[in-house]
Amino acid sequence: MPQTTNHNTLVKARIHPESLAIVQRAAEIQGRSVSEFMVAAAQEAAMKTIEEHQVIRLTIEEQRRFVELLLDPPEPTEALIRAQEDYARLIESSR
Repeated sequence: MPQTTNHNTLVKARIHPESLAIVQRAAEIQGRSVSEFMVAAAQEAAMKTIEEHQVIRLTIEEQRRFVELLLDPPEPTEALIRAQEDYARLIESSR
């Protein structure tokens, strides 16, 4: 059976003493070590940042307009038609 190992990476950070005191107090309240608290807080902030950049939020009106355009798209403009033709030529020439 293959053996799996759990590797951890050390991350160093400089923190102002007043900020460290706050982090230590919060970690103590949660019954965690400072390291555990900081890792959990960093993961939470990272997930929030990722979600904010992956999820598109629309108002009700924007949602309606989006669906309308999907169901009944406008006619392509001349610029879009030229871009499509240019793209088709580019793809054809790369073969």
